[in-house]
Amino acid sequence: MKIKKERLIQRLLEILPGFVSWNLILFPVWGAFVAPMTVAYFILLFDIFWFYKSITFAFFAIIAHLRIEASKRMDWLGELRFFPDWKNVHHLVIVCTYKEPLYILERTLESLSKQTMPKNQISVVLGFEAREDRWQVKATELEKKFQGKFAHFLINEHVLIPGETAGKHSNARSCILLAKKKLIKIKKIDADYCLVSSCDADHVYHPNHFAYLAYKFLDNPQRYERFWQPAVVFYNNFWRLPPPVRVANTFNTIWNTAQLIRTDRLVSTQNYALSFRLLEKIGYWDPDIIPEDWHTFFKAFFVTNGKAEVEPIFLPLSADAAESTNFFRTLKNMYEQQKRCAWGVSDDPYVIKNYFLSRTIPFWDKTLRVLRLIEDHFLWPVNWFIITLGVNIPALANKNFSKTAIGFNLPRTSSLILTICLLFLAIILYIDAKQRPPRPQEVSRLRALLIPFEFVLMPIVGFIFTVLPGLDAHTRLMLGKYIEYRVTEKI
Repeated sequence: MKIKKERLIQRLLEILPGFVSWNLILFPVWGAFVAPMTVAYFILLFDIFWFYKSITFAFFAIIAHLRIEASKRMDWLGELRFFPDWKNVHHLVIVCTYKEPLYILERTLESLSKQTMPKNQISVVLGFEAREDRWQVKATELEKKFQGKFAHFLINEHVLIPGETAGKHSNARSCILLAKKKLIKIKKIDADYCLVSSCDADHVYHPNHFAYLAYKFLDNPQRYERFWQPAVVFYNNFWRLPPPVRVANTFNTIWNTAQLIRTDRLVSTQNYALSFRLLEKIGYWDPDIIPEDWHTFFKAFFVTNGKAEVEPIFLPLSADAAESTNFFRTLKNMYEQQKRCAWGVSDDPYVIKNYFLSRTIPFWDKTLRVLRLIEDHFLWPVNWFIITLGVNIPALANKNFSKTAIGFNLPRTSSLILTICLLFLAIILYIDAKQRPPRPQEVSRLRALLIPFEFVLMPIVGFIFTVLPGLDAHTRLMLGKYIEYRVTEKI
């Protein structure tokens, strides 16, 4: 649908996230002079909101962890065989790569070759970028090692064309078009039973992943309106990480785990699967949209009139945390990765516009989806400021405010609420200790025992890896300084 003054509306919606986040961050400063009581109640309500978030986060993390442990013990292939048409299911795994070391690609493909799902029901498309020097050398090595281990093993060279931006999104689109031509049309893979998995080059699948995924696909009558999402855990290089990066990725891991329970707000991210029929219906991945995971879900959500949903796969999928050759380069690498994640806010104008344009989606279905999107993206850089500094700003900025009853009691009340929130940290540490890979021999017992004490770095870690990349992304979008896709360095 054509919108009047579409470019103006687009720019206003791009300005909106940065405008909201910066004003919420600065509100306690200027509000302390204009309306100190309003600021006090705003901070108190925000603390209560954070308390609620902490409780639900811990609760859902426990439930998800228990379900993952139960799913690991399930014989998913045995369960799958109860479906008479289970042998019709075909997994098409798209692995996009750019400058990843050979051993990382081998590790990912090795995890695919060790699936309990019969390998004649798994095909792989490995997408290289033409702009990578000597990618053919890696492709030849991988073909030599893995050709014959899957039903089909295709190598795709992605050449950027006008209208495309560099990144996983355009690479994946090129791969699926090749697979459609060579596998679905020529090899006659049944498109009605074809499941497409979007995989990063450093992802390691659980052996039962594709049997479980096939089971979920066949068990759901709405299979052509569904995505499937595992728990992405950053454990591949856990023991090599410096403490600040390990702390940040521990929270990211437990967050990804807990989100599996919240199917009302679960969105496809990083590694996910959907039917080929749904992917075809929405026109595949857009060649110019960098945050392809969230965008693909919301694109499907609007195309299916709000019927698209994400179902959890209660199995871990291990990924590499950002890492580099030394401490400071690792911090920089982590920052850039988080900025790329925060750049998902650039897709909010698309979602908000379609919220108003869609007339056939039930009001509450689309409203709750958009409100949760706004909560996750708009508040990304705000939470830390309000929780960490907000309670002290009114008293520092306005000396008379501290003499009032609420000014006197606000720091104590806020401190009590946030202290209780810290108790839930123990749950995070417990789940992390249960999930993470065993301690390698080169890591001393003492170092492993000291890991919980690394969490004293939380305020600093939150500022560097949440606030700054979030504000960076919001401000760039607000000013129209668009970023390009940047692949996380691998070593």
